[in-house]
Amino acid sequence: MLGTAASSAATIPTTAQTANSIRRAFQTTTFDSLSSSHHPILCARFHFLSLRSFSNVSTKAMSHSQTLHASNYHPQSSSPGNKQALISLSDKKELTLLGNGLQELGYTIVSTGGTASALENAGVSVTKVEQLTCFPEMLDGRVKTLHPNIHGGILARRDQKHHMEALNEHGIGTFDVVVVNLYPFYDKVTSTGGIAFDDGIENIDIGGPAMIRAAAKNHKDVLVVVDSQDYPALLEFLKGSQDDQQFRRKLAWKAFEHVASYDSAVSEWLWKQTGGDKFPPKLTVPLSLKSSLRYGENPHQKAAFYVDKSLSEVNAGGIATAIQHHGKEMSYNNYLDADAAWNCVSEFRNPTCVIVKHTNPCGVASGDYILEAYRLAVKADPVSAFGGIVAFNIEVDDALAKEIREFRSPTDGETRMFYEIVVAPKYTEKGLEILRGKSKTLRILEAKKNEKGKLSLRQVGGGWLAQDSDDLTPQDIQFNVVSEKKPQDNELRDAEFAWLCVKHVKSNAIVIAKDNRMLGMGSGQPNRLESLRIALRKAGDEVKGAALASDAFFPFAWKDAVEEACESGIGVIAEPGGSIRDGDAVDCCNKYGVSLLFTKVRHFRH
Repeated sequence: MLGTAASSAATIPTTAQTANSIRRAFQTTTFDSLSSSHHPILCARFHFLSLRSFSNVSTKAMSHSQTLHASNYHPQSSSPGNKQALISLSDKKELTLLGNGLQELGYTIVSTGGTASALENAGVSVTKVEQLTCFPEMLDGRVKTLHPNIHGGILARRDQKHHMEALNEHGIGTFDVVVVNLYPFYDKVTSTGGIAFDDGIENIDIGGPAMIRAAAKNHKDVLVVVDSQDYPALLEFLKGSQDDQQFRRKLAWKAFEHVASYDSAVSEWLWKQTGGDKFPPKLTVPLSLKSSLRYGENPHQKAAFYVDKSLSEVNAGGIATAIQHHGKEMSYNNYLDADAAWNCVSEFRNPTCVIVKHTNPCGVASGDYILEAYRLAVKADPVSAFGGIVAFNIEVDDALAKEIREFRSPTDGETRMFYEIVVAPKYTEKGLEILRGKSKTLRILEAKKNEKGKLSLRQVGGGWLAQDSDDLTPQDIQFNVVSEKKPQDNELRDAEFAWLCVKHVKSNAIVIAKDNRMLGMGSGQPNRLESLRIALRKAGDEVKGAALASDAFFPFAWKDAVEEACESGIGVIAEPGGSIRDGDAVDCCNKYGVSLLFTKVRHFRH
């Protein structure tokens, strides 16, 4: 038997003192000496007696000596020399380092389930949390640490006398260190093949966040750690004699951030399970610092680069997760330009090269031979291409790498082309070796194509704009012939190519293309006519019979952009249509014998 009532009955006053005496008695029981089947019996007896002690009903006193076994655990106070650490981990990386380090520093370690077993296997002495709570782990692990004996020891303020008196009254010890990380919800719900809804729910941690938040709130007295990389710093701090509140605050900040990111993942996942709109009523975007940057767009602006840790971005590609194989660290403007180049080149099906300057593609060419495509992309605007970003949608091998390294500018035939960045989906080993030899500073990026359907966010003062990404390609739309002259097959292909290019050019945007290569483009002008004139000037004599694409409709035709394009020798024009003067554009093209295609799709890019 666990114990029997004393043979001599005594009436006990119904006070909190009686219940606390019983509680202390049961807390001092050696749980390790009892089988698991005895735990619920002991805790049930304690619960029953505690209720009776508060119900104005007399009960018989229990003989402490008859009821309880000798104690191996006594609740610790915050007095010098009595130091406790609570450890509960899903990710047990560096646990042995932590456990041994705390034990050497004289800490009593309290732990749960698998963490306690792992510590014991490593030779670290452990007090199991059941010995404090007088309750075994229950409800399939849902309830382990949600108990006043745990949270009271974490949350009590050491500088508040009545807090400490309450702990002493209830036989609760304090915790000085809390080390917790959470169920791997993020990894589970983003695993290959997904996860069943019920399994996802079971991977939502409850007790862990509660302990982390409690310790972080009381960080003045409790050190909270959620990252194994902080274990060495924690142990060094504990070895010192000086307290550092800034260190404590940084750990507390990290703890709250950790829980906030965790909760944002749960929220994002649950919203998707509801089948709700793509734009939820509230949206949290978890960002993780990847690097501090030398400066922002300009040297006087400080800057940093963050990676989006949303569930929707897992394995979804993009420049943010690109691998840098060589070169100087990326700058703020490098990221913007590399993103623009990669997004553009990834849209093309055939082997393609895109060269970008200040986020605008200044050269684009596709073909069966990537070497020729590269040369033609440079030729489109060699002056702008110099110092730009060059991107490919196929592997860079040794032949292409040599061409990138040695190719001379078409402007003089002598100057080697210089680039800030080369980005491609992969590289051969020899190709990488050759490119590394071009320049110590050349940034070489390996990126994965962006998945379609992403949420596009953009900041404005005091808020954010959210929209679907512009994923449409020529295969997704209809090029409707609205002119008398129908385009030849090669002209239609040119129009489709120009249309795919123009969606990546800043508005107002015009692109002129022929034979799967950009001849000229005009971008960012306040009016479409000026963008047209810039594109025509860059295209030069090659404009004859070429295709022209506009990102939006032409508001005027006669003595304006449409007529100037027709007079220059353009063979086919592709535009969205939708202007009240569309009829003028049709009539103008008919007059000059130019094919006019309406796509009904606009491609503004601000």
